[in-house]
Amino acid sequence: MSPELSQKLATAVDGMPAFPKSVQRILELTRDVNSTPKDLVEVIDKDPVVTVKILKVVNSAYYSLPKQITSIGHAVVYLGFNTIKNLALSIAAIGMMPKDNASGFDVQQYLLHSLATAGLAKQLAMKMDEADPMDCFIGGLLHDFGKVVFAQFMPNEFRSALLSSQVNNIPLHLVLQKEIGVDHFVVGAMLVEKWRFAPNLIETIRFQHPSNFKDTDMIACVFGANQISKKLKFGFGGNPVIDEFPASVQKRLGGTLDEVIASMGDLTPLFEEAKIFAKL
Repeated sequence: MSPELSQKLATAVDGMPAFPKSVQRILELTRDVNSTPKDLVEVIDKDPVVTVKILKVVNSAYYSLPKQITSIGHAVVYLGFNTIKNLALSIAAIGMMPKDNASGFDVQQYLLHSLATAGLAKQLAMKMDEADPMDCFIGGLLHDFGKVVFAQFMPNEFRSALLSSQVNNIPLHLVLQKEIGVDHFVVGAMLVEKWRFAPNLIETIRFQHPSNFKDTDMIACVFGANQISKKLKFGFGGNPVIDEFPASVQKRLGGTLDEVIASMGDLTPLFEEAKIFAKL
């Protein structure tokens, strides 16, 4: 990477908003085995924006709860600790998305793809020994966030790369490497490092492609979820190419891409939940 490009990327990453303090605290609680639902409620209650959005989702027709939920405490009781944590994280990520951008990148489709990938990664992690489902949810949610940096700060170059990838059916990261000099995996990893996420999450975002792969349970879950999401057309993140599972991923997930999809049963409810979250 040239010094000029390195500087340009550093400036772009610095220009992205910080992850909200309340959500940083929720992440800390996620990693603390002694944390309780009460701790989570206290953190969310101090953030009125997150509170209002969570209550909006909880009271949506999707969950069909027997009565109106008016507090985060009740939301945790009805939907559970993990669903509320996932919602809070999703709200934070969505809050950083540009409403529109000059690159023509479809943010709503990107969001759907990211939220579906998050849900799928979490589901895959439940069958693994060394992958934390919550970490995998976050990895799936943020796996493509480098694209948001490009859309915001290098819109012309990113528009050209998106078009070239679509027209020629070439993986987007290869086009980005050729046209910009760096791909969204590298930029995404820089961003989550700036946000002070755990090293395993930075690693998962940085090394999630077969051409530059690290063989871990968490990377297998996020990579696998990403391909499943693309194959089932759960949103669209700008990359038209679906990768088959390399041997290491097949070993960890227990089969080929199609075999793993078949083993997961009906994934429609997962995508429906992603749609509800995406409307935030």
